[in-house]
Amino acid sequence: MISNLAQGVRAFTSNAFHVAGERDVLVDAGANFDVVERVAEAGGIDALVLTHTHRDHVGNLPDVVDAFDVDVWGYDTDQPGVDRAIADEERVQLGDDEYVAYHTPGHKDDHLCFHSPDAGVLFAGDLVFQGGSFGRTDLEEGNHPVLVDSIERMVDVLDDDLEAMHTGHGPSVTDQPYRHVEAALSAARSAGGF
Repeated sequence: MISNLAQGVRAFTSNAFHVAGERDVLVDAGANFDVVERVAEAGGIDALVLTHTHRDHVGNLPDVVDAFDVDVWGYDTDQPGVDRAIADEERVQLGDDEYVAYHTPGHKDDHLCFHSPDAGVLFAGDLVFQGGSFGRTDLEEGNHPVLVDSIERMVDVLDDDLEAMHTGHGPSVTDQPYRHVEAALSAARSAGGF
């Protein structure tokens, strides 16, 4: 079961997804709200997994680590708070399902997406969003051509079997999520003059 613990929060935060199952995981910690209480109500976690280390995704990281004594997994262990590295195309257990981690820079150098073909689920972080939006590239480490390459990679990896896309901001997409990824690629190409 996947639930967004940041649902209804009126503060600057990313979404924070509790993935329950054999290995209870929090995907992104969010910021500026008490995620610890919400994680406890959801049954706790075995690990914190990051899509990337922008402040709105990791602001609650120290509180989560203190409360649950968990390792933090992300792409780059040189980033503050990241204990264990997840390599490109490494398989990781989130809840009851195995996901493949894809290094998808462009929004930030350490950005990862997580896809489970069996579950039909994508954790897209800030790569793409509902309605064909895509991650901003005007922040440090942002690179629009690299972002387009990363979205192209995910379009190639995914297909119409995708059932749910959970994004770093905004609502999750359960109605033809693959079409939203394709639309994001088209929009990103147009915005970059490709």
